[in-house]
This record gives sequence, structure tokens and C-alpha cells, in this order.
Amino acid sequence: MIQSVIPSVYPILRDEYNLSFLQIGIITFVVQMTSSIMQPVVGAYTDRHPHPYSLTAGMMFTLAGILLLSVASTFGLILLAVATVGIGSAVFHPESSRIAQSAAGVKKGLGQSIFQVGGNGGTALGPLLAAIIILPFGQKSISWFAIAAVVAIAALFYVGRWYKSSLRSAKEIVISPAVKNLSRKRIRQALFILCVLTFSKYFYMASMTSYFTFFLIDKFGVDIRQSQLCLFAFLAAVAAGTLIGGAIGDRYGRKLVIWWSIFGAAPFALALPYVNLTMTIILAIVIGLVISSAFSAILVYATELKPGKVGMIAGVFFGLNFGLGGIASVFFGWLADRTSIEFIFQLSTLLPLLGIVTGLLPDIEPKKHNSSAKQPTE
Repeated sequence: MIQSVIPSVYPILRDEYNLSFLQIGIITFVVQMTSSIMQPVVGAYTDRHPHPYSLTAGMMFTLAGILLLSVASTFGLILLAVATVGIGSAVFHPESSRIAQSAAGVKKGLGQSIFQVGGNGGTALGPLLAAIIILPFGQKSISWFAIAAVVAIAALFYVGRWYKSSLRSAKEIVISPAVKNLSRKRIRQALFILCVLTFSKYFYMASMTSYFTFFLIDKFGVDIRQSQLCLFAFLAAVAAGTLIGGAIGDRYGRKLVIWWSIFGAAPFALALPYVNLTMTIILAIVIGLVISSAFSAILVYATELKPGKVGMIAGVFFGLNFGLGGIASVFFGWLADRTSIEFIFQLSTLLPLLGIVTGLLPDIEPKKHNSSAKQPTE
């Protein structure tokens, strides 16, 4: 929720400081690249040396960043503020994914999606709260979100204490027989394909999260508040789709979810730039529901390819997520300044078509011959 405040206040910052679309893209680039560069390093370190209270430390950086953003009066201070938020994200995400999967037991997909739906739910709530709180009261009211950060710090301290005790009873790492039969080259190829899929998803998501409000304002003449509510509808659908995708992945297989999520979103994405306002909102909600289920499936699939490396893999893919989003925001901002917001939406709709490469992934999950049969109890 706190991190989503940053793109939610772009229209305010643009008007207050006369920022170009390129500068808007640079803000997103800084917060996401700060996070993405550090996450794999943090993840690799915590794989060897778990730090139960690193989540609390990450949220403290987020608290400092959001307070600075509320008083930043220059473009440079804005960049410093969002970079501090990015550092908090980098410290938080790798270890939090390991805790989520540890708590989930065998239902890793559901556990990962529950963890991410918290993030997506907060991301959806951010624009709504920005419309209610920040738009009427201005930039300084961003500091009110510090209350949520303080509450989160207390909650994460409790989670860290639970995780510290669970480390004492950690079980031996289990490797799937199908993964054991894969060569290192095949595993690297599969991880590369997952990176391509992550690229297609988050380049498209960047166009929606950073520029959907501007698209609605420019094409349909809606005001800032209405555009924020439309962005909230899209992000709420993203949150719902994330939770649904995790449960489906555990039951029917993560490869199927990745197929359905990215490539399945393509027809709706291709149609979005060419319809009226009502259909634009409907298609945005459908796209949010469909495309959002991919990341938890991709992440759990990747951790199954590299068992025992949850922190590093989570750091790489969360980092890739944020990094690609930042690069895409700068690219689309640069392109929008030279063409139009409508053009970048026409271009970005081609990205979900890359979902077709899912067919190149190996099958590493056991076949479910009789899912309705009674399962033995422990």
C-alpha cells in the first residue's frame, strides 16, 4: 500500500513540479531499480544466514522513505525518498517469500499467492486512499501513511519471532524426481524462459500502473479522481487474480496457470486501446484478473527448479519484477513524450503474446491421476 502511493501521486507531483513524462518514468525507475539490484544479493545472503528480523528492518526503510517523500521539495529529494522505499523493498521481499513458503507447507502456490495478494491488495488500495487523502490535502498528507508502516513494523517483529523458532525445526530439502533428471543446462534454459515470461508480464503491467490514469484522462477526458478509481478497479482485480492463481496452480499445475495467465490475457489486452470508456474499464478488470495469477506460479516453479535457494530465486524474480517495471516506465515515458499515451498502450498490448514460450518449459510436477480420491492423513 505504501509503495503504491508513489505512482498514485504522479499527477500531483507532475502538476506541482512541472515534471515531464520522462521524469515520471525516472521516479519509477529509481524506486524499482534500487530494489531490484539489491534483492538477489540479499536473497543469496539470507539463504546461508537467515535473519528473522530483516522484514522489520526493511519496513523501517520504507517508513523513512515515505516520510521524506511527504516533504520533498525538489526532484532530487523525490528520487532520494523513493530510493529509500526501494531499499526497504529489497530487504523485505527475499526473506518474506521464504517465510511464506515455510508457513504454507505443501501448498506453496497458495502460500505464495496469499503473501502476494497482501501486496497486490495494498497496491490496489493505494490509489483509492490517495484519491481520498492525498488529493484533497496535498503532498504533506503522504506522511499519514507512516501510521500503517509503524503498525507493520510491530506485526513483522512478531512474524520474525515465529520464524526464528521455526528455523530450529527446519526439515530436509526435498527435490522433485523430475527436477533431479534435468541437466543444469535444461534448468538454466527453463529459468531463462521464466525470465522472458516475467518480462512480458511486467513490461505490460508497468504501462498500466504508471500510465493508465494518463491514458484515461487524455483519451476520455475523465478527471484525476475518476482515473484513480479506475486504476483501483484494475489493481483490485490483480489482487483477486493472484489469490485464485495460487490455488489453481497447486491443484492443476503451475505450468498450466502460466499458460492461461500471460498468453490468455493477450486477446483482452489487444482490444483495450480501441474501445469506449466502459469497455476499457471492463477489459482492464478482466486483464487484471487473468494476468496477475502468473507471478506466484512462476516464482514457485523457479524455486522448485532450484530447491534450497528460495531467498536467491525470490530476490532474482522480485528484483526482475521491479527492475523491468522501472525500465519499462522510463521507456514508455520517453516514448509517450515523443508520440502519445495512446500509442504506448497500442504498443504494450503485444507483450502478452510472448506467453506462448510457456510451451518450452519442462514438466516438473507429478501428474494428478485421481484428484478426487481420498488423501491419506498424517
